Amino acid sequence: MPRANCHSVLILMAILLASSAPQAAQSCTSIMVGKAASTDGSVMTSHTCDSHRTSSAILVVPSRKHGPNATQLLTKRKDDNDGPMERYGREPIGRILEVETTLAYLAPAYAAMNEKQLAIGESTFEGRKELVSEKGLIDCETLTRLMLERASTAREAIRIGGALIEKYGWCDVGEALTIADTKEVWVMEIVGVGEDEVGAVWAAQRVPDDHVSVVANGARIGELNLADSEFFMASKNVQSFAEKRGYWDPKSGSPFRFYEAYDPEGRTSFSSTRREWRVLSLLAPSLELQPNANVFPFSVKPEQPVSPEKIMELFRDTFEGTEFDMTKDLTVTDEEGKTVKSPLANPFMPYDMNKMLRINGGWGWRGERPMARWYCMYVTVIQCRGWLPDAVGGILWFGYGNPAMTTYVPLYAGIADVPEPYKTDGRTTGFSRRSAWWAFNRVETIAAHRWGDMRNDVAGVRNPLQEKWLSGQKAVDEETAAILEKQGEAKLRAFLTKRSGDACREAAEAYWNLGDLLWTKYDEKW
Repeated sequence: MPRANCHSVLILMAILLASSAPQAAQSCTSIMVGKAASTDGSVMTSHTCDSHRTSSAILVVPSRKHGPNATQLLTKRKDDNDGPMERYGREPIGRILEVETTLAYLAPAYAAMNEKQLAIGESTFEGRKELVSEKGLIDCETLTRLMLERASTAREAIRIGGALIEKYGWCDVGEALTIADTKEVWVMEIVGVGEDEVGAVWAAQRVPDDHVSVVANGARIGELNLADSEFFMASKNVQSFAEKRGYWDPKSGSPFRFYEAYDPEGRTSFSSTRREWRVLSLLAPSLELQPNANVFPFSVKPEQPVSPEKIMELFRDTFEGTEFDMTKDLTVTDEEGKTVKSPLANPFMPYDMNKMLRINGGWGWRGERPMARWYCMYVTVIQCRGWLPDAVGGILWFGYGNPAMTTYVPLYAGIADVPEPYKTDGRTTGFSRRSAWWAFNRVETIAAHRWGDMRNDVAGVRNPLQEKWLSGQKAVDEETAAILEKQGEAKLRAFLTKRSGDACREAAEAYWNLGDLLWTKYDEKW
């Protein structure tokens, strides 16, 4: 067999193994933008949900009223291997008191935005394993939901969330929540208090209005200036607990840093720090941040204002053009005898094969990984726009699957529903045309087999749709203002629901058709 063909077969074998390769649940990236750092004055947060084990359904949860003694059933994550595919299920663990009125919100696996334009992104940093407790009642998915049900601003969400986990207990690994409203965006980092204990330790730091920040599976909060309440909040035990457990010695002369005390391995993983470097260096290149460093500024001032499109672009990044390019060693010999990059070359190989193919890094926390990942379930870029009515001011740009290939649809804070294919969880059905997630996931799986060529077909569908919805937003803003003035909130809600629904249906149909095209166009080129 010719050398080039052998190499191609090896690559195809690697891709076929992708479905059985391990998947890190702790693999999400979140980018935040302050209002003075964005192109239009919006505050932004975001989230790549990098786990094929979570639900693909997105729901609109309505506002509800409750009686004085009403309680809410809480559940926690559990492994569920009984369905067609391994996934996370939920099991009941206890109850807490309800509040009189809860707010409506949009809820993918991690609740993302409520009717008041309060928005949340997420990134797991794991932290110290000995701090995980099974006694608590609140994990990350539950906390994001409770915050959006009960809070209207980022500060309020942090205060309410902090009080809840201190009282009822945190039952998860270390987590970072990136919490935005129409005025500001914060990072809140949380750990437990140890096996069989109930409580939590947390800290929160505000991103300056003219800055951007990123969390990529490593704790980012360092020194705390709790006298400055404009920029810092924390649980009362944030330092005393670290001292008690021997994580920090005040007599050492070293300042207390949250990430050193509660996530000491986070600064040793290129899987995390390289993504931090990539985001910050692309937005502020003149800082000349070093890719092999292990500590970066909490936030930086971008050299150009940041748009939602820019965050989408960053999430498509795979280090191409750098020394960490995930495709750089995948080459073949062309018909003229020249060594060229293989048309099969792609950055979406299972980690286990990377070493064999001489790609940087390997599986696990310390392996190399870019922003875009093949096992991403969904990705959000959320704008909070305070100069507009909440119903249209909050936009959750929502994309299914690999950020390198997806198209984001606009879901507004005021919508009443999403189309049925977006509410149908593809993780419980197996392959099904009833689930929109499969339209995108099928395209991404096929395109990874010949990414060097198929990326052009994907871009040919993705880019025009994205440009259509992004460039059309100004007209939507103007039309909603007229509807609200002349016809009222009910008509506005109906208009936005149709607008979002039409985008969802158009995107899903386009990707179903794209998948069919890829099957046929490359039928004789595998």
